[in-house]
Amino acid sequence: MTHHSHTAPQFFLTSPAPCPYLEGQYERKVFTHLVGSNAPMINDMLTQGGFRRSQNIAYRPACETCRACVSVRILVDRFEPTRSQKRVAKRNLDLVGTEYTAEPSSEQYALFRKYIDTRHQRGGMSEMSILDYAMMVEDSHVKTKVVEYRRRGPDTFLNGRGVGPLIAVALTDVMGDGLSMVYTFYDPDIADRSLGTWLILDHIARARALGLPHVYLGYWVAESPKMAYKANFRPQEHLTMRGWERKQD
Repeated sequence: MTHHSHTAPQFFLTSPAPCPYLEGQYERKVFTHLVGSNAPMINDMLTQGGFRRSQNIAYRPACETCRACVSVRILVDRFEPTRSQKRVAKRNLDLVGTEYTAEPSSEQYALFRKYIDTRHQRGGMSEMSILDYAMMVEDSHVKTKVVEYRRRGPDTFLNGRGVGPLIAVALTDVMGDGLSMVYTFYDPDIADRSLGTWLILDHIARARALGLPHVYLGYWVAESPKMAYKANFRPQEHLTMRGWERKQD
């Protein structure tokens, strides 16, 4: 008789739905629940296998006719910023990120709402209420942090905290081999700062400080213009049928 562990994850398959990245395509996802004391270990293993986390769900594409979604991670120790990325870093020297436990706030939601309404009006998050947002942040059984970014103040060098209004937020999982950027958003009114790029640069620095080798960026789709920025962080590895392989620069 074969015995199955009650702690082993069970996987499920979603019904086909319109693909948010490629017009005319339909997506399906395989997913499992991340709950209990084994959730961090399972999340690490699944992320290394191309899954992403959303609340207490780990999922990955399981499309029948398409393999466009590619899992991407940055090689932290070998990363060298481009000239453009160095300019972005210099432009944002006046900002500082402070880590907190994964707890939502009304200030975060206000910025999230502003970002979504400006950048992703037709996206899947466009109807999220403050309760939905709270669940996105705090419904986690793994080690999750919220990083809040503000301008540096006179006491920042003492307490590590910024001052003034919230400028950007990152929801980040801390794993055994890296940081996984679950979701980021920022003030769309200051687009000249290139905050999306800077948040990734900041996470590379954080991973390096923690001695972690990777920053996981989620999925990259070559044919999707909205995903193009992910290819700019090199060197990076892509998950293929043969495992993680370094992308040729």
